[in-house]
Amino acid sequence: MAAAEEEEAAAAPPDGGAESESAEISAEGVMEGEEREAAAEYSWPQLHFDRPPHRLYHFARQFRSVAPATGSGSGENFLKGVKWSPDGSSFLTSSDDNSLRLFYLPEDAYGGAEHVAEAAVGGEDSYGAFLQVNEGEPVYDFCWYPCMSLSDPATCVFASTSRDHPIHLWDATGGELRCTYRAYDAMDEIAAALSISFNSTGSKLFAGYNKAIRVFDVHRPGRDFEQYSLLKGGEGPTGIISSISFSPHNGMLAVGSYSQTTAVYAESNMEPLYVLHGQLGGVTQVLFSKDGNYLYTGGRKDPYILCWDIRNTVDIVYKLYRSADTTNQRIYFDIEPCGRHLATGGQDGMVHVYDLQGGQWVTGFQAAADTVNGFSFHPYLPFAVTSSGHRRFGMQDEFEDELNMGGDENCCSVWMFSSSQES
Repeated sequence: MAAAEEEEAAAAPPDGGAESESAEISAEGVMEGEEREAAAEYSWPQLHFDRPPHRLYHFARQFRSVAPATGSGSGENFLKGVKWSPDGSSFLTSSDDNSLRLFYLPEDAYGGAEHVAEAAVGGEDSYGAFLQVNEGEPVYDFCWYPCMSLSDPATCVFASTSRDHPIHLWDATGGELRCTYRAYDAMDEIAAALSISFNSTGSKLFAGYNKAIRVFDVHRPGRDFEQYSLLKGGEGPTGIISSISFSPHNGMLAVGSYSQTTAVYAESNMEPLYVLHGQLGGVTQVLFSKDGNYLYTGGRKDPYILCWDIRNTVDIVYKLYRSADTTNQRIYFDIEPCGRHLATGGQDGMVHVYDLQGGQWVTGFQAAADTVNGFSFHPYLPFAVTSSGHRRFGMQDEFEDELNMGGDENCCSVWMFSSSQES
C-alpha cells in the first residue's frame, strides 16, 4: 500500500501535479477532437495493393536481449506488437523484455520517400529507438492517447499495463512516468489490468479485468474508478477481458474475452447490447470498422477473423483467413484509414490484405521469416508498420542458428505502399 502511494507521488509531474497535468490532457483532447472533425474532409491516399510494398526501414538488432552475465545478445527476446501514434509521427513497439520502444518517422519519409533505398535486412538497424520504457513485468497491453499530437507536448502520452503493476501513463517525449491508475482487489492488493483503451474523446481510460471493466477518469489518476460487472443476466463474458474497442460514431464499445465471446455495450452506462459467439479460441482483438457498423474479432488458435454487422448480429457476415490456428499469441490486424481494406499478419510470416466490402482476399506479401504478430496502418500516409517474433524453445546454439538466418525474424519494419491521392 505504501509502495503504491510512493509510486503515485513519484509519478506526479511538476507544476501542478498529476491531476492538473492529466486535466490539461483531457481539455486538449476536446480541442484535438474538434480538429479531427475538421480534418474529416481530408483526402486519404488510395493504396494500390497490386504491387508489393517497399521496405523503408528495418529494425532487429536492438530487440535482441542482452544476457546480464555475458553482455551478448541471447536472441530470446521477441516483439509482441506495434502501433502508430494517432498523429503518425512515431510508432510504439512492445517486446518480451518487458520494454516499450518509441521510434520517430524520419523527415525523409514525409517527402519523396519513394526515393529512399530498400532497407537492408540482416545488417545494422535503420536507426535506433528514440526512447525505451522498461516495465518491471511482462506487458499485457499498451495504447496511445487518442488525441496525441507532437505539436502539443501535453498530449504526447501512452498507457501501458503489466503484471502486478497499476496502469502507467508515460510521457512520449522524455519517457517519464506521468501518473498511475490503480485498481485493488478484495485483499487491497494491486489488480493488474489485462487490456486497456482510451475512449474516443480521451476523457476516460477503460481497463479490462476478469469478468469486469473498470473506468478511470484521465484527469483523476490514483485509485478512483467506476467498476462494471459484465455478468448481468448471465449473458456477458465469463473470462478475462483481453481487448477493448470503441465505435467511432454510435457510442458503443466492444470487449473480447478469453471465454470465446465478444460483448457490445453502450459506453455511457455499460448497458449490454449484444453478445457474439463464434470464435474458436479466446478472443484476442476486437476492432470496429471506420463507420462503426461492423465489428471484427480475432482469437488465439483460430485461423479466422470474423466480421459482424452490429445492426443485425444473427449471423457472421464473412470470415477472413490468416495463419493463426496453432498459436496463443495475440496477432494484431488493422483497417486502413479510409476503411476499405483490412490487413493482418500470421504465423507464416505473411501479411494478408482483404477488401472489406465483401471479404475478398486482395493480396499478400512476406513481411518476416517468423510470426507477424503486429500490423498497423499509418493514419494518413501510405505506410504500415509490422512486428514479428514468437517464443522459441530449444538449446542456446539453436537460438544462435535462428539469429544467423538473415535478420528477418524478431524484427520490425516500416513499409510504403504505392498510392495515388483521391480527388
